[in-house]
Amino acid sequence: MSSLQNNSPVAAGRATAIGLLAVVCWSCTVGLMRSVAEPLGAVGGAAMLYTVSALCVAAVRGLPRPSQWRAMHPAYFWGCGLLFAVYEICLSLAIGLAQDRAQALELGLINYLWPSLTIVLAVLLRQQHARWWLWPGVLLCLWGLTRVLGGDSLQLRGMADHMLSNPLAYGLAFGAALLWPCYSLAARRWGGGHNAVGLFLIWTALALWIKWLWLGGEGGMQWSGTVVLQLLAVGGLTALGYSCWEHGIQHGHLAVMAAASYFTPVFSALLASAWLQVQPGWGFWQGVVLVTVGSLVCWGATRRAD
Repeated sequence: MSSLQNNSPVAAGRATAIGLLAVVCWSCTVGLMRSVAEPLGAVGGAAMLYTVSALCVAAVRGLPRPSQWRAMHPAYFWGCGLLFAVYEICLSLAIGLAQDRAQALELGLINYLWPSLTIVLAVLLRQQHARWWLWPGVLLCLWGLTRVLGGDSLQLRGMADHMLSNPLAYGLAFGAALLWPCYSLAARRWGGGHNAVGLFLIWTALALWIKWLWLGGEGGMQWSGTVVLQLLAVGGLTALGYSCWEHGIQHGHLAVMAAASYFTPVFSALLASAWLQVQPGWGFWQGVVLVTVGSLVCWGATRRAD
């Protein structure tokens, strides 16, 4: 990735370190997201999650004032805001609509195809140069995905039937994996140093509350002290993760952040399986490793081309 023009090396390094905190936060969210969705509902749980996240950002960083809105590039304010909200809705509903906790782990891993897809999109948009082994890296990621979806079988019919058992959830997960690279590159291109994540989180929460009301309350919510603590934890981690990532992609080294984010599938799968008390099969863990290795190969192709 080309060097930043307006940041000193020290400032860029600090911004990169801040951005890397997002990887830690995101690794903790899939399991908690599923735990919140079970008692509160897929839509209701997501609406509460992003409401808490928006409140956390507003309390710590404040929200952009109308005068600051006008200073933002319209492509960032409207375009990135829309991409952010749709991504969050796709991811949270995919996890919430999973038929069981094991399927929630699969859907979470599909979402974490985005690090390699970010590099691919950057290459296609001529924002990043890469060597030929970028494409074998992508194939490794796809092979890993087939191991996750196929289990001990690699038959395409079996994988298709597996996804068709819950097509909406799998479709949303694949959509999320495609949307986040678009958001990251667009925010880097048009962000201009602004950080409107708090506002984007509010838009996400409002959209989900409208959906929840349209569904008639989704059958109500089951509250407990444990649910409240889990909600505060996942809401706070979500707010911190996206705030850090937004700062990092605009001011730090995107290639370094992407490389670190490649380990998110491993961390997320380990933490989520422990939290949800799920023991995935051998095929799932093979897939996690292949997706991670494939993503690192993609990163290596870009690093050697810099």
